Amino acid sequence: MLISDQYNRAFKTLRVSLLSKCNLSCVYCTMGEDEVKENNIQQHPVSAEVLLKQVRQLHDVLQLETIRLTGGEPLLYHELIPLIKGIREMRIEKIKLTSNGFLLERLALPLKEAGLQSVNVSLDAVEEDIFFLMSKRNDVQRILNGIDAAISAGLQVKINAVVMKGINENQIIPLLAFAFERNIRIRFLEIMAMGYLHDNADRYLFTQEEILNTIRQQFNVKKIERATASTANYWKTADGKVFGIIANESEPFCHDCNRLRLDSSGNIYGCLSSNHPIALSQDDNEAALISKLQQAMAQKQAVKFTGSELSMLHIGG
Repeated sequence: MLISDQYNRAFKTLRVSLLSKCNLSCVYCTMGEDEVKENNIQQHPVSAEVLLKQVRQLHDVLQLETIRLTGGEPLLYHELIPLIKGIREMRIEKIKLTSNGFLLERLALPLKEAGLQSVNVSLDAVEEDIFFLMSKRNDVQRILNGIDAAISAGLQVKINAVVMKGINENQIIPLLAFAFERNIRIRFLEIMAMGYLHDNADRYLFTQEEILNTIRQQFNVKKIERATASTANYWKTADGKVFGIIANESEPFCHDCNRLRLDSSGNIYGCLSSNHPIALSQDDNEAALISKLQQAMAQKQAVKFTGSELSMLHIGG
């Protein structure tokens, strides 16, 4: 059954948050602190068996096209490989993952063999001192090695880089060079008004235009037509290299968003801007599930992303 709204938006991508734990402590997510509020932590991640039942429950109604596994940090999830294998058996067309890459070097090949097709790696700096300012961790080389391992394993790799004014905007060109050298795409993200930054994001906002102006100092770029439901705008350099910008604030993409979120506690959300979880139950019949999905669809913003006090660590990146 097609569940849609007056803007003809439908749920075709499911983002599954596997757990609310992470091995980095990025300043835009946890304020650089290792501990977040207790009620935002899922202490005991649900089993792959339960997650697969939830995904199947949603897929049977929505005929999903894409599953994206997120966290927290999904590479910390102890049943990741059997989970991916189980999703592949559902014949969902695309299985993707978003990770900070810290554990990717040793897991890239097993993930590919399990059925994963692509990975988005969050990398906000290539220089060690700036990486520490952003993540409160050392050893950025582990992530760089993980990216190379993923490429070698045959995974499609993209880099996601959050740009924060006054902290890491000087990393835009080095990050771009790193991606271009490997012929992989990089997307620069405007800061999102989530969690503790909900009322304070403007302080760190480095806009799409500012990102472009930085890049234009070294490259001639031409905009590419945006694909339907894409989170990013893309540009191409004169020599054919492509990069993107996810401009949540400057150029929102709510109007054709096709994403549904499932958090690590079994709640669905139609939008990151919602503070109101909708709990799934294995006892839901089709009519009850459709009603809940319609509630989730009603959460979608008409025009502009407004953010939420929910932490990305909780609802999923």
